[in-house]
Amino acid sequence: MNADAIEQRLLGALDRHAAIAVAVSGGVDSMTLAAIAHRRRPGAVTMIHAVSPAVPKAATDRVRSRAERDGWALTVTGAGEFEDARYRANPVDRCYFCKANLYDRIRGLTPADGVIASGANLDDLDDYRPGLRAAAERNVVHPFVEAGITKAEVRALARRHGLDDVAELPAQPCLSSRVETGIAISADDLAFVERAEAALASLLSPGSTLRCRVTQAGIVVELDDPDHPVAAAMTASLCADAGRAFAGLRRYRRGAAFLGR
Repeated sequence: MNADAIEQRLLGALDRHAAIAVAVSGGVDSMTLAAIAHRRRPGAVTMIHAVSPAVPKAATDRVRSRAERDGWALTVTGAGEFEDARYRANPVDRCYFCKANLYDRIRGLTPADGVIASGANLDDLDDYRPGLRAAAERNVVHPFVEAGITKAEVRALARRHGLDDVAELPAQPCLSSRVETGIAISADDLAFVERAEAALASLLSPGSTLRCRVTQAGIVVELDDPDHPVAAAMTASLCADAGRAFAGLRRYRRGAAFLGR
């Protein structure tokens, strides 16, 4: 399918709704959806960005910057998931409780005739995503999925629309995804993960995959190159300064923190 056809399919999915509230996380998918929806129907689209200890500051800054630049109608709200003990317990379906709280919060900020739209794309349907169940229960729409758009095609759309600050962003799920199932989610752990990843990112080429995992064995860093000596030394130093055990580097594996699914 050529670029024009892909975009027309997406616009058709957006045009079906009287009003749309886009849940904008700050990643390539939701940022691209928000930008295109705003340009298509600026008076009918609002953006909702939720902040919490699980959302990197860089993501919030990215959303605010783009909103100011493009004139988005943006609301920033608390995500609310940390108030839910089921979420903090970090079961294998933690994402369900996260998204349930998020979408309930957004629903309260959305016009009665509007829908909530997520940036989920076709590739996401092949992954373990309990949050999609919470979305289905709340009638959240997924315009990229409806239009049959893959992650690679989302990136192409981002480039087509001049979203150079997000087009090549690596996949960045929330910081809680770094915490191994069964280890309670804490703001202190997530703050350490955010600091460590920000420091380690300076050693890597743009677009490199990086995850700082909180595991039962200690802090594990996953990279495309698990033999990176400087990354190992830097992580060991960060862990020592924070009084944490460093359990080494390993090759990146998607969803490695989800145990027992």
